[in-house]
Amino acid sequence: MAAAKERLVDKWISGFDLKQRRKFTIQDANGDPVGDVYFKAVTRSDRLRVQDAANSEEALKLSTLMLCQMAELEDGTKAFSMGDVPKLQRELPETELNRLELFLFEVGGITFDDAKND
Repeated sequence: MAAAKERLVDKWISGFDLKQRRKFTIQDANGDPVGDVYFKAVTRSDRLRVQDAANSEEALKLSTLMLCQMAELEDGTKAFSMGDVPKLQRELPETELNRLELFLFEVGGITFDDAKND
C-alpha cells in the first residue's frame, strides 16, 4: 500500500510557527522606552473571536479589542485586560495607539487612515 500523500493544507500550515512572537517597545511622549509587548501572529480565528465578543464590525473598536486580546508581556501573560480598552482609546493620542495596532496587524509604511481606506 502506498504511503499517504501529504495534503497541501498540511504542507502550508507546517511552514508557520504560531508561537513565534514579535516585540514592540512602547515609548512615552519623549521617546523613552516604557515597556515591551509581544505579539504572536493574528489568525482569522483570533479576528472572528474578537468580532463575536465585540458584537461589532467597527474597525477602531475591533483593533483595540484585538490589541488587548493579543498583547503579551515577555513572560507570556496578558499586557492589557479587555477593561483597558476605554482607557487606551480615551487617554492616549490616537497616533500612538495606531502605531501599536498597525504593528500588531503587521502593517508597515502606511498610516492607519490609509489602512482603513483600503
